[in-house]
Amino acid sequence: MWINCRWRTPGKRVAWRTYIRGAAARPLTMKAFFSRLSLAEQFLLASFPILLAGTLFIGMWIGDQVEESVTHRIGGMTALYVDSFVAKHVQSLVEADDLTPANRSALAALLADTPLGQRIITLNIWRPDGRVLFSSDPGVEGHTFPVNEGLAAALSGNIFSEISERSAAEQAKHSQPMPRVIEMYSPIHAEHLGRIIAVAEFYQAPDDVDREAGIVQRRSWLLLAGIMLAMYLLLSLVVGRGSRMISRQRRDLSDKIVQLTALNRQNDLLHERVRRAAARTTELNERFLQSVSADIHDGAGQDLGFALMRLNSIGDVCSRDGAPPGCLMEHARPVRTAVQSALTDLRAISANLKLPDIQHLTLGEIAARAVRGYEQKTATKVTLVNALPPAVSAPVRVKITLYRLLQESLANTFHHARCENCRVELKADAQSLTVEVTDDGPGFDLQAALRKGRLGLAGMRERVEILGGTFELDSVRGKGTTIRVTLPLVPQAGDDD
Repeated sequence: MWINCRWRTPGKRVAWRTYIRGAAARPLTMKAFFSRLSLAEQFLLASFPILLAGTLFIGMWIGDQVEESVTHRIGGMTALYVDSFVAKHVQSLVEADDLTPANRSALAALLADTPLGQRIITLNIWRPDGRVLFSSDPGVEGHTFPVNEGLAAALSGNIFSEISERSAAEQAKHSQPMPRVIEMYSPIHAEHLGRIIAVAEFYQAPDDVDREAGIVQRRSWLLLAGIMLAMYLLLSLVVGRGSRMISRQRRDLSDKIVQLTALNRQNDLLHERVRRAAARTTELNERFLQSVSADIHDGAGQDLGFALMRLNSIGDVCSRDGAPPGCLMEHARPVRTAVQSALTDLRAISANLKLPDIQHLTLGEIAARAVRGYEQKTATKVTLVNALPPAVSAPVRVKITLYRLLQESLANTFHHARCENCRVELKADAQSLTVEVTDDGPGFDLQAALRKGRLGLAGMRERVEILGGTFELDSVRGKGTTIRVTLPLVPQAGDDD
């Protein structure tokens, strides 16, 4: 079973199909899914997790930096506060290596129900060699430990502070239930001497740090998220515009490829038609020459042969003794008639073969001349409708084809239709010329005429197709005949040679 699924994305509606076999569904692959999306949509989907991950990473880094900065600031402030209360109770270390019982009692009193005690969780006083001289944790006081990083920093004159993560064992060992504390080391200087005589180590609850760091982190995250969102939207607009432009150009290119493919297909068909027309034209020329040869042989040739025979017989008849006067004139009369008939036939053939000077005539003038010649020969009337634009022009080959086409089609109309209502109409646009020759004659069987191979129809078709035009012939018995021809007006190389 197929399920059609659709959802809308910015500027596009995407759909895919999922095939369910039993209870399991097989969705479209990611590659096929992304191939259906535009470039802008692919960018939106691909860049969002990257920007989100970058925002989270930068936000976490900024949070850590903010937390560390706040920790150092609060640690420094607390260290100065502690130093102001603790330093005066350890000045005995200037002359001794240990604290006096009075000093220990005073330090213990500072941590009992005082503002300092409320702030400080644990307080240790270290000797520079790593020995704990005082501690609020009884299990640590009096022991010597290796000098750690914080103690070493304080002994060098710096205040060291960091947030320490404590395990459950450490919390139980030091009686400190908090998993996170601020661990600070502050140097204690001898009064009026400036040298470091001890280090105060103390632990503080991280509430103030968490509160201030949380405020700064939230502001930083909001600012960073706003900047990232603005960048995301801006890049989306830029990529979306480019994607739409690419999609539009891709569609235009696809349309042009389709047009060029169709044009190439048409050119191939036209080339094939022209090639076949050229081959058939060669055959038609041979048949036409045979027709002309037959006309000369059967017409003028027969008359001249008859005249020659009569001339030979005149010499024999009129040279005999007793030939009547006027014998030569009487026998020369048929010879004269035969020679006159042969001359008439030769002139008619020459007139049909000779093309008038039409190179400088317009298409309308050429049509008018062909119609006028037909009307003079047949004593019939032809209706000429000239609907050509005033500025239309055509190559010489088109002009010749138009003249021969009208000459042959009108002759066929007279010989086969014997009608009086003939019509010739000319139309044209910037690309082609259209010629229609119609009559109201009896019509004929088109298939039968094609099977007989009429030289006139075949010649007209080949003349038209060899120029890249179209030739259409419609004829129905009892309804007349229409010849419709389209000739290209765009000049081709060699048209005017």
